[in-house]
This record gives sequence, structure tokens and C-alpha cells, in this order.
Amino acid sequence: MIRRDHAAEAHAHAAGVGLIGDAPIFLAHDSADLWAHRELFRLDAQGLPEVVAGVPPDYFSATGQLWGNPLYDWEALSRTGYRWWIDRLRMAHRLVDLVRLDHFIGFERYWEVPAGSATAEGGRWMPGPGAALFDAVRAALGGLPVIAEDLGLVTPEVEALRLRYGLPGMRVLQFAFAGAVEARFLPHRYDRDTVVYTGTHDNDTTRGWFASATPRERRLLERYLGREVREEEASWALMRLAWASVAGLAVAPLQDLLSLGGEARMNVPGTATGNWRWRLLPDQLPDALLDRLAELTATYGREPPGGGRAPALRHGGADP
Repeated sequence: MIRRDHAAEAHAHAAGVGLIGDAPIFLAHDSADLWAHRELFRLDAQGLPEVVAGVPPDYFSATGQLWGNPLYDWEALSRTGYRWWIDRLRMAHRLVDLVRLDHFIGFERYWEVPAGSATAEGGRWMPGPGAALFDAVRAALGGLPVIAEDLGLVTPEVEALRLRYGLPGMRVLQFAFAGAVEARFLPHRYDRDTVVYTGTHDNDTTRGWFASATPRERRLLERYLGREVREEEASWALMRLAWASVAGLAVAPLQDLLSLGGEARMNVPGTATGNWRWRLLPDQLPDALLDRLAELTATYGREPPGGGRAPALRHGGADP
């Protein structure tokens, strides 16, 4: 069973704050985990990757995303009962309440690119571990306190895998009006087991997105809201949509809370430099802004009942 005894988490819980962490699906070639467990990865005799990770062309990149991470040898992992993944998620849940499991699609099928390729276009889909992995994790940990990052090309098989374990999926509001323009990102399509984001670390800030949006994209948003939107209002307009939805959790980056533009963007997918530079300054969260957020939260019933922790999403099994 998972045990949490960290002072920081106890302090957060006492304030009615839950913690969400992140578990990237892949590792770096020079990581300690790969060095210690070479037998679990697709490496050649010299320890170099035979194939690497990425995704095919999508709304982020016309040539796909070539991540370059070594890929797992899922057969080797299966022979161990997926012990490495169990240990990894057990440790993550000693630190946080929920783990956002990155690239959930890759557990059903993943994009395999020959090592040395210039882009991800020449890859191919390969089957992932699917239910066998999640059965093993749930049996070992007593539950699956996981948010499935199910962005990208979600096939019926991916959706079935997520629903089989009752894992909440992600919805990004910017995608409802630009880029993907998929109906599943519109708030009226959500169910309770959803985590809605105005945007993620891979998106521009909402104000930055709105400033560069096409007239058609702006019209789509304004039609959905039923009113005109000025650039300085865009972030809070999407926050209100997120908070008003039935999604179990609603998340906005601090840049959106502060209505910052594209200069505060966190990350540009497919680029290796110049990212993760933005920092929150000590005087950037005045009481008036926090009061506005509190009012929005109370209006849509998202405040923790009785000052306690916010209601938890389902997470595919018994509490850990």
C-alpha cells in the first residue's frame, strides 16, 4: 500500500490543497533509470537506442514530434510483472495525490521511429502493453490515482482502455476553438471524470493564443460564449468556461490567471531550447486577483466543502 508522510503534503492538505504530479512516459538516454535497467529498453550492443519515441504529424507539428527517447522493451517488462513501472508510480504517489500519466495513448500503441531519423514522419505504430500493465499496477498499489493525458490521436481502443479503469481524461479548451477543433473539447461534451485545462504547458498562454487567433477561431469562441471577447479578457473567459463545466477538476496555468501574453509561454513542442524560462515573481499575485479567483470558484461550487480537500475524481480502484 502507498503511504504518504511528507510534511509539505500534510501542510497542503491542511489548507484544502491537493497535489498533482507528472510521470512522463519516456526517459532520457542518459538517465539513471536506463543506466540501471538497460535490459528493459530497446538498445543495441553498444547501449544506443535502436528505435526512439515520437508522435506522427498532428496539430502541433506538420512533421510530427521526434522526441528521441529510447523505447521500452515491453516484453522484457512483462516478464518482470511490470515491476519497474509499479515502483515508479508507487514513488510518485508518495509525493502527490494524483499523477498525470503522460502520453496515455502510448500505453495502447506508440509511434516507433528508427534511431537517426531526422523527423518522426517515417515511424510506425506498435502495440503497447495495454491492460496487462494497468492490471499489474492496480493489483500492486490498490488503485490507480491517475489522470490519463489522452491528448492526440485518440482511437476507440485508447478510449476503451481509459474507461476500463475509470481514469479521468484531459480536455484543453483552446483546442475546442483552434488547432484540433474536436467536439470532445467543448465543455458541453464533458463528463464528471474529466480534468479541463484552459491550456497546458505545451500551449501558448490563452491571451497569447487569442492574440494570434484567426477571425474564424475568435468567432467560434464568441459564438460559444454568446458575446464579444477582448484580448485582455480571453484568459478569464476560458477560465469561466472551465470552472462552469461539469469536469471534476478545472485547471488554469498561472499565466492565464495573470492574463499574460505569449511572452510568458512555458514550452514550444518540438523545440529543445528556450523553454521553461518563465517564473512567477513575488508581487504578481495581489489579493484582489486571488479574491476574484475565489469568487469564480465559489460561484461554480468548486470550493472544498467545509474548508477541506477538494472532492477527488474516480481513479480506477480502491484508495491507496
